[in-house]
Amino acid sequence: MTVQHIKPETKRLLRKLAERYEVCTFSENDPSCVLCRFTTAADMEVGAFIMSVLSFGRRDLFMKKADGIFSIAGNHPARWIKSGSWEEQFPEGKEKFYRFYSFDDMRDVFRVLQKILTEERTVGSYMKRRYERACKDSCETRVELADIVSAAFTGCRAVPHTVQSANKRVNMFLRWMVRTDSPVDCGLWTWYSPSELLIPLDTHVLQEAVRLGLIPEKSPGTAKTARALTEVLRLVWPDDPCRGDFALFGLGIDGSIL
Repeated sequence: MTVQHIKPETKRLLRKLAERYEVCTFSENDPSCVLCRFTTAADMEVGAFIMSVLSFGRRDLFMKKADGIFSIAGNHPARWIKSGSWEEQFPEGKEKFYRFYSFDDMRDVFRVLQKILTEERTVGSYMKRRYERACKDSCETRVELADIVSAAFTGCRAVPHTVQSANKRVNMFLRWMVRTDSPVDCGLWTWYSPSELLIPLDTHVLQEAVRLGLIPEKSPGTAKTARALTEVLRLVWPDDPCRGDFALFGLGIDGSIL
């Protein structure tokens, strides 16, 4: 499935597109704006995860829902989660919160985050411990961090768990957490290499990747496609394939080629 070669002109185009779109203004009206909302690592991680969980459908609608949570949580969402204040503010049994997620679905996410913050100071230190243990126990040469994050939220409908899922929202969260030296991503998790990240595969990225011949036509939005596209992007950015997310997503939104 993987395209083994990229034309030099396509490589140049992707690099130019990444330079155009990976700028501070990218975060305006983008869910990544949550990274500038909080100051401590614990709050940035919790805020970013909540935002990523809701990041599907119309952007204005899911960002409004996330803003509603943050207005309740205040400037310290990690403290809000750990204290359990969310239990009263997100009543049990109330049906619709956002799209097909109920208040109970969000409570499940908050409950796991609370457990994590009870065991560790930050979400990052918790995931690092689980990742290192998985690497030690696994026979695989590569342990995908997205799988570790998803497994930590077993039982939460709002976090994908199927092996076929491209896991776009978790991979977007990890892009935010892992990539360094970026005007957009915060790079808190320096213990994981950006070279190991998977592309957050959404509709715009998929369509533009097909249009540029990076993956075959009619490629489905699956984990297999996300891995294949990431391998292609490593031909352009061996140490940071998710830089291609800015190029492809920006092109999909903007619609113009340099």
